[in-house]
Amino acid sequence: MFRIARPARLALAAGTAGVLAVGLTSSAEAATGRIRYFSSTGQEFRIDNPPDNVCINLQARARTLVNETNKTVSYFFAANCVNFTSNLAPGRAVAYQNPLSVRVIG
Repeated sequence: MFRIARPARLALAAGTAGVLAVGLTSSAEAATGRIRYFSSTGQEFRIDNPPDNVCINLQARARTLVNETNKTVSYFFAANCVNFTSNLAPGRAVAYQNPLSVRVIG
């Protein structure tokens, strides 16, 4: 009886470790790079390696918004990703749209 129980426990422990390893490595994707934006007073803000599909409220209305990531960014006139304005491709910038929130869409 003890001979069978020990291999079963070892197999269960190995299986649990495998599931945990796979589960922990499949974390949310993130864009590589940064989103930079400037307020109307010229103050610069940065969001480094922003996560995908997460609404990010900006600290100030962005007079200029620069997408220095490897993914497209949606920007919104209001907070909480309300009132979609447009998409900003990687390496592009936009001015005078005054967004207050952004979301990396891929």
